[in-house]
This record gives sequence, structure tokens and C-alpha cells, in this order.
Amino acid sequence: MKKAKIKAYAEFKKGTVDQRLYGSFLEHMGRVIYSGIYEPGHPLADEQGFRMDVIKAVKDLGITSVRYPGGNFVSCYEWEDGVGPKDTRPRRLELAWKAIESNQFGTNEYMEWLKKVNASPMLAVNLGTRGLKEAVNYLEYCNFPEGTKYSNLRILHGIKQPYGVKIWCLGNEMDGEWQVGHKTAAEYGRLALETAKAMKIADPDIELVSCGSSLNTMDTFPEWEAETLNYTYDYVDYISLHQYFAGQEKPVIEFLGQADEMDQYIKTVISVCDFVKAKKRSDKTLNISFDEWGVWAHDSNETVKECNAVKWQEAPAISEMIYTHQDALLFGGMLLALIKNADRVKMACQSLLTNVSATIMTEKGGGLWLQPNYYPFSQAARYAKGDVLNTVLECEYYEKGQKKIPYIDAVILENHAENEIILFAINRHPKETIELSANLYGFNIDKIIESSVMESDDRLATNQFDHNNIVPHDIDNCGITTDGILVELKPLSWNMVRIHLQ
Repeated sequence: MKKAKIKAYAEFKKGTVDQRLYGSFLEHMGRVIYSGIYEPGHPLADEQGFRMDVIKAVKDLGITSVRYPGGNFVSCYEWEDGVGPKDTRPRRLELAWKAIESNQFGTNEYMEWLKKVNASPMLAVNLGTRGLKEAVNYLEYCNFPEGTKYSNLRILHGIKQPYGVKIWCLGNEMDGEWQVGHKTAAEYGRLALETAKAMKIADPDIELVSCGSSLNTMDTFPEWEAETLNYTYDYVDYISLHQYFAGQEKPVIEFLGQADEMDQYIKTVISVCDFVKAKKRSDKTLNISFDEWGVWAHDSNETVKECNAVKWQEAPAISEMIYTHQDALLFGGMLLALIKNADRVKMACQSLLTNVSATIMTEKGGGLWLQPNYYPFSQAARYAKGDVLNTVLECEYYEKGQKKIPYIDAVILENHAENEIILFAINRHPKETIELSANLYGFNIDKIIESSVMESDDRLATNQFDHNNIVPHDIDNCGITTDGILVELKPLSWNMVRIHLQ
């Protein structure tokens, strides 16, 4: 049996987890909204048309915040279309996904739905086809108490109390040539700067997110970050990162090892932020909002073909990816990358919540089922709280050229509120069980509370037909040692161990 070791020390902490790390993302794309979370007439819909089975699944998932309305969608969106009486809302051509948008779900419905799932809002403004004026008007509608044009309009729509939206994203993926209203770094930087200044005059308590590069493979990366932050650094609080990984045809260890690229992506952007901080002689540290992330299970060109095949339909089924066990392990590795960088990554949004690159799949008029990637997220959202510990990992590597991919990916946290240590570990080895020794120095271990594993003999297995095919289960694979614990990690497995302290 292969062996590995991870060391953690009570006095050495990486950072504290912000619970907004466990956010998700809603966009008017495919069936994310319509027949995803919102389906009037469904047997399980409430009086507002929200699917109650989805609400329960979202609450069980542990979602803390939700970004809306996009995504590419936001760059053509007129927020005024989605408020007020539904019978007066216009039907529009939706250019991002070549659909018809009914606007039956908008800001007011989003805010009501958030209450039901106990999550906080994260709104994006349109800096593609619109700009400063419309962004400030939207902010006024949502946050100003009363007595002005847009606050009174909100009250006329039956919402007396302001929503008090704290987090606002200044556009979406503006360096992407696919983006309607695509801009150069200088064009975006100038517009984002002036929009940020105006929005913070209107409401000084908000926090703003400046657009980073759409992916770390963009030709614009990382110069985009450096140039746009020259404009926005003093007026924003976060910079956004987006990342989707594919490559299911790769050897499994290389596929799973992409999570390490996400970790490096984060560190590179931190370096750029700190460079601009030094250049500006600033005392402010800029943090990261990783507000789109996930696994993409087919070629992006397929999504384009799907959109063309069903264009100008209302909420057509597109990009409804079925995730495998190995997809869920990569998803889990991406989640661990966020947790490891909790000192600077303060917000994140798994993309998307339902049906499109999703954790939750719904049937129109029918039931729902949970994809394998639902479970690493739900465990982390429930238990990965408190301080992330600095760790030293010793294990064997897979080598290809200059690239080294460790077979073990792991993170350890101390949850002070529950007086426990939590270990999350992924065994990326396709064949070998690995015995992991976790040395926990400075802690007095009482007992093992729980040890669970998500595993499969078939790395391409899904939950599509047998909805309980890939789920975590308790396992007796862990023991207490003099210095910590010893746990056996099965091949291609996601593992969680909870340890109570004396």
C-alpha cells in the first residue's frame, strides 16, 4: 500500500473561511431558471411558482449566496424588464444564448426566492450594452429607502423595505470576444471606475467586484487584471475569477490535476493585485471573488451548436451535462483550491445551480435528482468552517514532462465553534489505496466523529438513472495515532474525516 503524510500545526493558520465561499450562480440560460427553480403549475410549486423540492435541495446543499442574473446574459439585460406586474413585462430577444426571454422571473422573484433558501444576494450590472446611469438606477431601486423615482417604483411594486444588496458585480467577462458589448481593458477599466465611483456615492456601504479575465487561458490574462485594476483598484473590493475545466478524454490523473492549475491561477491573480497595490502605494488589500467555477463536461462548441439548433425558443434545454464520478472528484479538487486560499478568496459561486453544469437536475413537471458533485459541496458547506491550517504534504507524484501532480489533494481546517478538526482528502490514484498519516501537532484529539467516502469502481459512473449510485457513505477506515490520525484512502475517492478535540 502506498503511503503519504500531511502535517498541520495548531499555531500556523492560512486564513479563515468566509461563508460566502459556498455560493452559487443563477443565469437566464437554458433551464436554470424556468423549470429549474421556477415553474408555476408544477405539483410542488408554491404560490409564487418556486419549486419547493428545489428549495429543499438548495438548502441541503448549503448555498450561502447566489449571483444573478449573469453571466453572459447580463450584458444585454434591462433590469426594468424583470420588475413590476408580470402581465406588463416584455418578451425580449436574448442574444447571449439566442433565446426568447419572458422576464417572468426577475429581481423581485430572485429576492423572494433567496429568502426561502436563506441565501444572500449578489447582483451584476450590465456594462456591456448599458452603463453607469442604468447601474445607479438599479442600485437605487434595490437599496434606497424611498422618495426617489426608482425607490418609489419599488414601493409601487409592493416592496416597501429596500433589499439592501451588499455585493455588486461590475459586468461579466468583459474581455471575452463572445460577450455582447466586449471591451478592451482600457475601455472597461474607465467605465468600471466611473460606475464604481457613482454607485458608492449612492450607497457607500456596498462592495464591488471588478471583472478579471474570463479564464486563465485567455490571451488577455494577466495583463487584463493589471491594466483594469490601474483604474478600479481604489474603488472596488474584489476582482472576479472564472474557471471551467474539461478534458475528460485525458488520463484521469491529468484530468484531476487541473485543480492544481486553479490553485496557481488564484496565486497569480493575487500577485497581480499585490503588484498594483505596491504600484499605487496603497494600504488596501484586494480580495478575490471566484464567482464562476465548475466542470464543463462537453466542448464549448457543442453549446453554440445547441443554441443555434433551438434558437429563439423560451428556456430550451441546453448544456444539460451529466457528471461522472471523476467529474465530481475534479469538482471537489477545485473546491479544495478555494478553501486553501481562504485568506484571499472570500466569495465563490459554483456554476450553475440547476440543469446547466449543475449540481441539481430537474424534470419539467416532474422530480429532481442530485449529481455526484452535489455531495462534496454539501459536505464542505456544512463542515469546512473556521480556520484553514497551513499544511505540508508528502506523497508520490505523477510526472509528465515538467509537470508533477501529487496523488493526494487535501486540506485541514479547525472549526473552533464545534471544537473539531476536519480533513478533506482526494485520492487521485486510479488504482492504489493510499494510507494517509495526518500529523496534527498542538491538538488534543478526543475521538473520530465521522469518516466518510465517495467512491466508485467505475470512474465514468453517474447518478442519471440510479440517483443514489454515487453518494458518500460512512466507512471504518480511520484510527487515532500518537500524533494524529491514520486513514486509508481508496482509489479515486473523495474523503472527509471529522475529529473532535478534547
